[in-house]
Amino acid sequence: MLLIDGKKVALAVRRELHESIDRARAAGRRAPGLAVILVGDDPASKVYVRNKERACAEAGIVSLPYHLPAHTRQEELLALIAELNGRHDVDGILLQLPLPGDLNATQCLLAIHPDKDVDGFHPENVGRLSLGLPGLVSCTPAGVIELLRYYKLPTQGRKAVVLGRSDIVGKPLAMLLGRPGEYGDATVTVCHSRTPDLAEQCRAADFIFLAVGKPKLLTADMVKEQAVVVDVGINRLPDGHLCGDADFEALKDKVAAMTPVPGGVGPMTIAMLLRNTVQSWQTRV
Repeated sequence: MLLIDGKKVALAVRRELHESIDRARAAGRRAPGLAVILVGDDPASKVYVRNKERACAEAGIVSLPYHLPAHTRQEELLALIAELNGRHDVDGILLQLPLPGDLNATQCLLAIHPDKDVDGFHPENVGRLSLGLPGLVSCTPAGVIELLRYYKLPTQGRKAVVLGRSDIVGKPLAMLLGRPGEYGDATVTVCHSRTPDLAEQCRAADFIFLAVGKPKLLTADMVKEQAVVVDVGINRLPDGHLCGDADFEALKDKVAAMTPVPGGVGPMTIAMLLRNTVQSWQTRV
Protein backbone atom coordinates (compact mmCIF):
# COMPACT_ATOMS: atom_id res chain seq x y z
CA MET A 1 0.00 0.00 0.00
CA LEU A 2 1.13 3.52 -0.83
CA LEU A 3 0.91 5.72 2.26
CA ILE A 4 -0.13 9.22 1.16
CA ASP A 5 1.97 11.51 3.35
CA GLY A 6 0.27 14.89 3.74
CA LYS A 7 3.08 16.31 5.86
CA LYS A 8 5.60 15.67 3.08
CA VAL A 9 3.42 17.22 0.39
CA ALA A 10 2.49 20.22 2.54
CA LEU A 11 6.19 20.89 3.15
CA ALA A 12 6.84 20.79 -0.59
CA VAL A 13 3.99 23.27 -1.18
CA ARG A 14 5.31 25.65 1.49
CA ARG A 15 8.81 25.52 -0.02
CA GLU A 16 7.44 26.27 -3.47
CA LEU A 17 5.48 29.23 -2.11
CA HIS A 18 8.52 30.53 -0.23
CA GLU A 19 10.61 30.43 -3.40
CA SER A 20 7.91 32.30 -5.33
CA ILE A 21 7.67 34.95 -2.62
CA ASP A 22 11.46 35.31 -2.42
CA ARG A 23 11.70 35.91 -6.17
CA ALA A 24 9.00 38.57 -6.05
CA ARG A 25 10.53 40.29 -3.03
CA ALA A 26 13.92 40.35 -4.74
CA ALA A 27 12.19 42.26 -7.54
CA GLY A 28 10.91 44.82 -5.02
CA ARG A 29 7.47 43.49 -4.10
CA ARG A 30 6.16 43.42 -0.56
CA ALA A 31 5.49 40.10 1.15
CA PRO A 32 1.92 38.72 1.09
CA GLY A 33 -0.16 39.36 4.20
CA LEU A 34 -2.75 37.14 5.88
CA ALA A 35 -5.03 38.63 8.54
CA VAL A 36 -6.09 36.02 11.09
CA ILE A 37 -9.08 36.89 13.29
CA LEU A 38 -9.61 34.91 16.49
CA VAL A 39 -12.55 35.82 18.73
CA GLY A 40 -12.57 34.46 22.26
CA ASP A 41 -10.36 31.91 24.02
CA ASP A 42 -11.41 28.53 22.64
CA PRO A 43 -8.36 26.29 23.27
CA ALA A 44 -8.68 24.30 20.04
CA SER A 45 -9.06 27.49 17.99
CA LYS A 46 -5.96 28.93 19.64
CA VAL A 47 -3.98 25.87 18.59
CA TYR A 48 -5.27 26.05 15.02
CA VAL A 49 -4.43 29.75 14.77
CA ARG A 50 -0.96 29.21 16.21
CA ASN A 51 -0.28 26.47 13.65
CA LYS A 52 -1.46 28.72 10.82
CA GLU A 53 0.72 31.60 12.02
CA ARG A 54 3.74 29.28 12.22
CA ALA A 55 3.05 27.99 8.69
CA CYS A 56 2.84 31.58 7.42
CA ALA A 57 6.26 32.36 8.86
CA GLU A 58 7.76 29.25 7.24
CA ALA A 59 6.38 30.24 3.84
CA GLY A 60 7.42 33.90 4.02
CA ILE A 61 3.89 35.24 4.50
CA VAL A 62 3.29 38.06 6.98
CA SER A 63 0.73 36.96 9.57
CA LEU A 64 -1.42 39.80 10.92
CA PRO A 65 -3.12 38.51 14.09
CA TYR A 66 -6.31 40.02 15.50
CA HIS A 67 -7.25 38.38 18.80
CA LEU A 68 -10.55 39.81 20.00
CA PRO A 69 -12.33 39.21 23.33
CA ALA A 70 -15.30 36.84 23.50
CA HIS A 71 -17.68 39.74 24.25
CA THR A 72 -16.91 41.41 20.87
CA ARG A 73 -20.13 42.65 19.25
CA GLN A 74 -21.23 41.72 15.74
CA GLU A 75 -20.88 45.27 14.45
CA GLU A 76 -17.34 45.49 15.82
CA LEU A 77 -16.30 42.32 14.05
CA LEU A 78 -17.93 43.45 10.80
CA ALA A 79 -16.15 46.81 11.08
CA LEU A 80 -12.79 45.04 11.42
CA ILE A 81 -13.52 42.88 8.37
CA ALA A 82 -14.49 45.99 6.38
CA GLU A 83 -11.22 47.66 7.39
CA LEU A 84 -9.18 44.61 6.35
CA ASN A 85 -11.06 44.41 3.04
CA GLY A 86 -9.79 47.88 2.21
CA ARG A 87 -6.16 47.41 3.26
CA HIS A 88 -3.62 46.97 0.48
CA ASP A 89 -1.23 44.98 2.67
CA VAL A 90 -3.88 42.35 3.45
CA ASP A 91 -4.22 39.71 0.74
CA GLY A 92 -6.25 37.19 2.71
CA ILE A 93 -8.67 37.26 5.65
CA LEU A 94 -9.14 34.19 7.81
CA LEU A 95 -11.93 34.16 10.38
CA GLN A 96 -11.35 31.30 12.80
CA LEU A 97 -14.50 29.32 13.54
CA PRO A 98 -16.48 28.63 15.64
CA LEU A 99 -17.37 32.10 16.89
CA PRO A 100 -18.44 32.52 20.53
CA GLY A 101 -21.79 33.68 21.82
CA ASP A 102 -24.39 35.10 19.46
CA LEU A 103 -21.98 36.19 16.73
CA ASN A 104 -23.34 35.36 13.27
CA ALA A 105 -20.60 33.46 11.44
CA THR A 106 -22.44 33.39 8.11
CA GLN A 107 -22.90 37.15 8.07
CA CYS A 108 -19.21 37.67 8.89
CA LEU A 109 -17.98 35.24 6.24
CA LEU A 110 -20.18 36.91 3.63
CA ALA A 111 -18.65 40.25 4.59
CA ILE A 112 -15.16 39.11 3.56
CA HIS A 113 -14.37 40.29 0.03
CA PRO A 114 -14.31 37.31 -2.38
CA ASP A 115 -10.79 38.25 -3.52
CA LYS A 116 -9.56 37.89 0.08
CA ASP A 117 -11.69 34.87 0.97
CA VAL A 118 -8.74 32.48 1.36
CA ASP A 119 -11.00 29.83 2.94
CA GLY A 120 -12.96 29.67 -0.31
CA PHE A 121 -16.31 29.86 1.50
CA HIS A 122 -17.84 32.94 -0.17
CA PRO A 123 -20.76 32.20 -2.54
CA GLU A 124 -18.96 34.00 -5.36
CA ASN A 125 -15.98 31.66 -5.08
CA VAL A 126 -18.24 28.63 -4.76
CA GLY A 127 -20.12 29.78 -7.85
CA ARG A 128 -16.88 30.26 -9.78
CA LEU A 129 -15.85 26.73 -8.85
CA SER A 130 -19.18 25.33 -10.06
CA LEU A 131 -18.74 27.13 -13.40
CA GLY A 132 -15.11 26.05 -13.82
CA LEU A 133 -13.85 29.63 -13.51
CA PRO A 134 -10.67 30.72 -11.69
CA GLY A 135 -11.16 31.57 -8.03
CA LEU A 136 -10.20 30.72 -4.48
CA VAL A 137 -11.11 27.10 -3.74
CA SER A 138 -12.02 25.67 -0.34
CA CYS A 139 -8.74 24.57 1.22
CA THR A 140 -9.39 20.96 2.24
CA PRO A 141 -10.80 19.82 -1.15
CA ALA A 142 -7.98 21.66 -2.94
CA GLY A 143 -5.53 19.85 -0.67
CA VAL A 144 -7.05 16.49 -1.57
CA ILE A 145 -6.55 17.17 -5.30
CA GLU A 146 -2.97 18.27 -4.63
CA LEU A 147 -2.26 14.97 -2.88
CA LEU A 148 -3.59 13.03 -5.87
CA ARG A 149 -1.45 15.12 -8.21
CA TYR A 150 1.72 14.75 -6.13
CA TYR A 151 1.39 10.96 -5.92
CA LYS A 152 0.23 10.64 -9.56
CA LEU A 153 -3.13 9.08 -8.76
CA PRO A 154 -5.28 10.31 -11.67
CA THR A 155 -9.05 10.15 -11.36
CA GLN A 156 -9.79 10.71 -15.05
CA GLY A 157 -12.34 8.18 -16.27
CA ARG A 158 -12.58 6.52 -12.85
CA LYS A 159 -15.51 6.11 -10.49
CA ALA A 160 -15.27 8.22 -7.34
CA VAL A 161 -17.48 8.15 -4.26
CA VAL A 162 -17.55 11.15 -1.90
CA LEU A 163 -18.99 10.34 1.53
CA GLY A 164 -20.31 13.60 2.94
CA ARG A 165 -22.07 16.59 1.42
CA SER A 166 -20.87 19.50 3.54
CA ASP A 167 -20.40 22.93 1.97
CA ILE A 168 -16.77 22.96 3.14
CA VAL A 169 -15.57 19.55 1.92
CA GLY A 170 -18.05 17.20 0.23
CA LYS A 171 -19.73 19.51 -2.26
CA PRO A 172 -16.64 21.41 -3.47
CA LEU A 173 -14.62 18.17 -3.65
CA ALA A 174 -17.28 16.59 -5.85
CA MET A 175 -17.14 19.62 -8.15
CA LEU A 176 -13.33 19.47 -8.36
CA LEU A 177 -13.41 15.77 -9.18
CA GLY A 178 -15.90 16.46 -11.96
CA ARG A 179 -13.88 19.22 -13.62
CA PRO A 180 -11.97 18.45 -16.83
CA GLY A 181 -8.43 17.22 -16.36
CA GLU A 182 -6.26 14.31 -15.31
CA TYR A 183 -7.17 14.83 -11.64
CA GLY A 184 -10.81 15.45 -12.46
CA ASP A 185 -13.04 13.90 -15.11
CA ALA A 186 -14.27 11.34 -12.58
CA THR A 187 -17.75 9.88 -12.47
CA VAL A 188 -18.72 11.18 -9.04
CA THR A 189 -21.34 9.83 -6.65
CA VAL A 190 -22.03 11.83 -3.49
CA CYS A 191 -23.24 9.64 -0.62
CA HIS A 192 -24.62 10.70 2.76
CA SER A 193 -26.66 9.54 5.74
CA ARG A 194 -29.72 8.86 3.57
CA THR A 195 -27.90 6.75 0.98
CA PRO A 196 -29.55 3.29 1.22
CA ASP A 197 -26.87 1.27 -0.59
CA LEU A 198 -23.71 2.87 0.81
CA ALA A 199 -21.62 -0.31 0.90
CA GLU A 200 -22.58 -1.18 -2.67
CA GLN A 201 -21.67 2.31 -3.89
CA CYS A 202 -18.28 2.14 -2.18
CA ARG A 203 -17.47 -1.33 -3.49
CA ALA A 204 -17.94 -0.07 -7.06
CA ALA A 205 -15.58 2.89 -6.56
CA ASP A 206 -11.98 3.27 -7.68
CA PHE A 207 -11.58 6.27 -5.34
CA ILE A 208 -13.34 6.81 -2.01
CA PHE A 209 -13.20 10.19 -0.26
CA LEU A 210 -14.44 10.30 3.33
CA ALA A 211 -15.68 13.46 5.07
CA VAL A 212 -18.40 12.33 7.45
CA GLY A 213 -17.03 12.44 11.00
CA LYS A 214 -17.88 8.86 12.01
CA PRO A 215 -14.99 6.75 13.34
CA LYS A 216 -14.06 3.75 11.20
CA LEU A 217 -17.23 4.03 9.11
CA LEU A 218 -15.53 2.55 6.05
CA THR A 219 -14.70 -1.12 6.65
CA ALA A 220 -12.79 -3.65 4.56
CA ASP A 221 -15.91 -5.32 3.18
CA MET A 222 -17.01 -1.97 1.69
CA VAL A 223 -13.89 -1.49 -0.46
CA LYS A 224 -12.74 -3.31 -3.56
CA GLU A 225 -9.16 -4.49 -4.04
CA GLN A 226 -6.68 -1.75 -5.01
CA ALA A 227 -9.05 1.17 -4.44
CA VAL A 228 -7.66 4.54 -3.32
CA VAL A 229 -8.99 5.89 0.00
CA VAL A 230 -8.59 9.54 1.02
CA ASP A 231 -9.79 10.11 4.58
CA VAL A 232 -10.67 13.70 5.50
CA GLY A 233 -12.44 12.68 8.73
CA ILE A 234 -10.81 13.16 12.10
CA ASN A 235 -12.36 11.72 15.25
CA ARG A 236 -11.20 11.42 18.84
CA LEU A 237 -11.78 8.00 20.38
CA PRO A 238 -12.64 7.46 24.08
CA ASP A 239 -9.01 6.53 24.78
CA GLY A 240 -7.88 9.90 23.39
CA HIS A 241 -6.43 8.61 20.14
CA LEU A 242 -7.36 10.13 16.79
CA CYS A 243 -8.76 8.14 13.89
CA GLY A 244 -10.39 8.83 10.56
CA ASP A 245 -13.66 7.76 8.99
CA ALA A 246 -11.91 4.68 7.56
CA ASP A 247 -10.75 1.63 9.49
CA PHE A 248 -7.10 2.09 8.57
CA GLU A 249 -5.79 -1.19 10.02
CA ALA A 250 -8.49 -3.24 8.31
CA LEU A 251 -7.99 -1.54 4.94
CA LYS A 252 -4.22 -1.13 4.66
CA ASP A 253 -3.58 -4.56 3.13
CA LYS A 254 -6.43 -4.27 0.64
CA VAL A 255 -6.20 -0.80 -0.90
CA ALA A 256 -3.66 0.60 -3.35
CA ALA A 257 -3.17 3.90 -1.53
CA MET A 258 -4.52 5.59 1.58
CA THR A 259 -4.08 8.65 3.77
CA PRO A 260 -3.34 8.23 7.48
CA VAL A 261 -5.13 10.14 10.23
CA PRO A 262 -3.50 12.25 11.49
CA GLY A 263 -0.84 13.26 8.97
CA GLY A 264 -2.81 12.85 5.76
CA VAL A 265 -5.21 15.52 4.54
CA GLY A 266 -4.93 17.75 7.63
CA PRO A 267 -1.55 19.37 6.83
CA MET A 268 -2.75 20.08 3.30
CA THR A 269 -5.58 22.31 4.50
CA ILE A 270 -3.13 24.85 5.92
CA ALA A 271 -0.84 24.51 2.88
CA MET A 272 -3.74 25.38 0.57
CA LEU A 273 -4.70 28.30 2.79
CA LEU A 274 -1.20 29.68 2.22
CA ARG A 275 -1.44 29.00 -1.50
CA ASN A 276 -4.76 30.87 -1.69
CA THR A 277 -3.15 33.81 0.11
CA VAL A 278 -0.29 33.88 -2.39
CA GLN A 279 -2.73 33.53 -5.28
CA SER A 280 -4.64 36.56 -4.01
CA TRP A 281 -1.37 38.48 -3.50
CA GLN A 282 -0.22 37.77 -7.05
CA THR A 283 -3.31 39.49 -8.47
CA ARG A 284 -2.44 42.79 -6.76
CA VAL A 285 -0.04 45.44 -7.93
